[in-house]
Amino acid sequence: MSEKNSLKSSIESLLFVSGEPMKLAKIAKICEVSKDDVAREIETLNADYKNSESGFSIIRKDDSVQLATNPANSEAVSRLVSGELQSDLSRSALEVLAIVAYREPITRVQIDTIRGVNCSYVLRGLMVKGLIERKETADIRGYLYEISFDFLKSLGIANVQELPDWENLSKNEKVEELLNDSAGEATADEQTDERIPNDIKEQS
Repeated sequence: MSEKNSLKSSIESLLFVSGEPMKLAKIAKICEVSKDDVAREIETLNADYKNSESGFSIIRKDDSVQLATNPANSEAVSRLVSGELQSDLSRSALEVLAIVAYREPITRVQIDTIRGVNCSYVLRGLMVKGLIERKETADIRGYLYEISFDFLKSLGIANVQELPDWENLSKNEKVEELLNDSAGEATADEQTDERIPNDIKEQS
């Protein structure tokens, strides 16, 4: 096996065994190569999957990648996983999930502004289900919400840009006006309000 094919094979094995998103930097460190080498081989792997009509694909979100199913098989896969997810989601949860998907990264205050109601409880539920994730910011905004890898996998898409009418809905002028008006309204108590209680975590 050539050195190049060996790297490609190693990356594929790591992603398969991990079963979780992996940072490019971590893969590079394990394989003792550069991040650019890893990124190139991942592109090659995806091309190989596509050309061979494989059941796999690699999805990327920022600097993380994960082995997933081929989007072409989304209908079959959805019968297994997404039906259960959708049946458990309320209308309000679906609305919040759509807002996060089309506007990520977004704060809770901005989500509240778009919906007109407090969405803390709904956000907690979506996090428990693993459909969204959050990260802390260095400023007073507190947390930024984004969709998760599980969300992408449940829909059988590689990234949010594949969502219906993403280009238009992600840049809606009326929403932009609402968010501009709400700028600076985030408060320090947002972080406290958004903490997930231990009992909810245990239920997941």
